[in-house]
Amino acid sequence: MERGLMVRIVTDSSSLYSVKEGQANGIIVAPLTVTINGKTYKENEEINTKEFIDIINEGHIPMSSQPAIGEVVDIYDNYPEDEIINISMGDGLSGTYNSACMAREMGKNPERIHVIDSQTLCGPHKYLVDLAVALSKLNKSKNEIISELDEAIKNTKSFLIPNDFDYLVRGGRLSPLVGKIGSVIKLVPVMTLSEDKKSLVKFTTKRTFKKAIQKICEEMIEDNVSSDFKIYISHACKEELAEDAKNIILGYIGNADIETRLLGPAFTTQGGPGCVAIQYIKKHKVLQ
Repeated sequence: MERGLMVRIVTDSSSLYSVKEGQANGIIVAPLTVTINGKTYKENEEINTKEFIDIINEGHIPMSSQPAIGEVVDIYDNYPEDEIINISMGDGLSGTYNSACMAREMGKNPERIHVIDSQTLCGPHKYLVDLAVALSKLNKSKNEIISELDEAIKNTKSFLIPNDFDYLVRGGRLSPLVGKIGSVIKLVPVMTLSEDKKSLVKFTTKRTFKKAIQKICEEMIEDNVSSDFKIYISHACKEELAEDAKNIILGYIGNADIETRLLGPAFTTQGGPGCVAIQYIKKHKVLQ
């Protein structure tokens, strides 16, 4: 590739970008899909989070899946001569990474395509995509961008507070017995990514949402989180809880850089309606 030509950035909608928002920011987005009440939708394109939760509340159980391999192959083949970096939702958290890799092998000139396992999702995933775009605009090469992303991936952490134990039980995150006990005594579970970043594991259990956020804040302090980090609070139609979380965090880290986002239907399938995710990633100098 000649210097001066931008690398094309591809991602999936775990990055919290819709197709339209992606286009406005120079990003090509492959939407994740959700299935509910016998119908399958591309998230944020054919159904939004509120509409999705309304159907869940009618008693229907949702499922989610990665973008169709054929659609990803088409994205790659739309730019047969360009170098491409596909920043995928974390491997193990979804089949999206493996699908993106399979699509690479099926596309034209696969050697020009590099798929990155972000080892995360949602807020930090969005940050990595934004970083890749910023580096591309600075005419950084594909290898230079990959190197910077690999370094940024090392400095991120995620927490999930589900609103309903049933979603953790259904996803295999908790045993049915523990889930039933937790629901009866109204505990607030906090999940985090495992050490290998491939699954959600229990971080702590608290009596109240406030105490759960305070425990996360203690972890932030231990990780030396400051204004040098970007903090994301994402929610599944629970704006008031997200605002409460923001205020508690600001009480611990007064100069915190916090961005609040609405989760898409696919992640709502995993965390359940009303879930809240707290995530942070160390800022790169290009985005400071």
